Amino acid sequence: MATANQIKSLIRSYSQDNKERFYSIALQMAAHEAKQGHATLAHEIRELIDNDRKQEHKNLTVVPFPQELKGLVLSETSDISFKTLVAPQTTLDRFKKVIVEYYQRHKLQNHGLSNRRRVLLAGPPGTGKTMSAKVLAHELKLPLYTIQVDRLVTKFMGETSAKLRLIFDVMKQKQGVYFFDEFDAIGGDRSLDNDVGEMRRVLNALLQFIEQDQSDSIIIAATNNPNLLDHALFRRFDDVLYYSLPTETERQHLIELVLANFLKSKFAWKKVLKISEGLSQAEIGAACKDAIKEAILKDHTSVPASELINTLNHRIEVYSNLK
Repeated sequence: MATANQIKSLIRSYSQDNKERFYSIALQMAAHEAKQGHATLAHEIRELIDNDRKQEHKNLTVVPFPQELKGLVLSETSDISFKTLVAPQTTLDRFKKVIVEYYQRHKLQNHGLSNRRRVLLAGPPGTGKTMSAKVLAHELKLPLYTIQVDRLVTKFMGETSAKLRLIFDVMKQKQGVYFFDEFDAIGGDRSLDNDVGEMRRVLNALLQFIEQDQSDSIIIAATNNPNLLDHALFRRFDDVLYYSLPTETERQHLIELVLANFLKSKFAWKKVLKISEGLSQAEIGAACKDAIKEAILKDHTSVPASELINTLNHRIEVYSNLK
């Protein structure tokens, strides 16, 4: 049975309305019961937690944005959990800090401190930046609002600052994870020779909006080219997380994660890991899904390494043609 400390912690987390802590302790209890040979009870506990989490996301209402921002902001709820994210361990550790500090933000506020809520993600395409925003929205049980930065600039060149102001005003009313993709479109270095006066004004306005923002929303900005960003922007973010192409260990973990039940017990890992070197997380994930489709269509119950190598080679060919 559960230990006395676990029961007390469970009651304490419930009284403090700390659901994540409540879930964590309940899962520890499930693991304890499993070790004691009570597999059915452990399964029932995990199932109750999963059902409760699903119900929370089901009840989460995404409020539409004002008409003036139609086509510029995509609203969604995310069901992508943290365990699906493959990135450098240091990045994952700092990412966890954002989640932990959010759930204990009131404790930090009592000491005059604020939680990490403005985070810049930097790294090559396909390395997990967009997925990170979705994971964060899921883990924090908040709606995800993706701002189409490129459309914001090109379609409303003369009104970009006004649209940005409106977005930051909405942040105060609609708590969520606000994801600015392709951030360098508005955050470019003001000293660049090809910069125009309008974009300098936009960047100055953006710096001011970020500085003055006091909402409870989370701001996530992503860039493939951090060197293009104005240096003043980095000081406005609470943390900068760097993403990179997956290491051999990370590639194996990603393949195991995606193939899951389709992974054969005997697998030519050496060949697969060698051929996948240099591919991004997104490209490897897509190749795995293509291999699973092939297995399903052929009525196979597993994916042989040879099939995954074929789909990986296809991705390499596509990628090389794009260069």
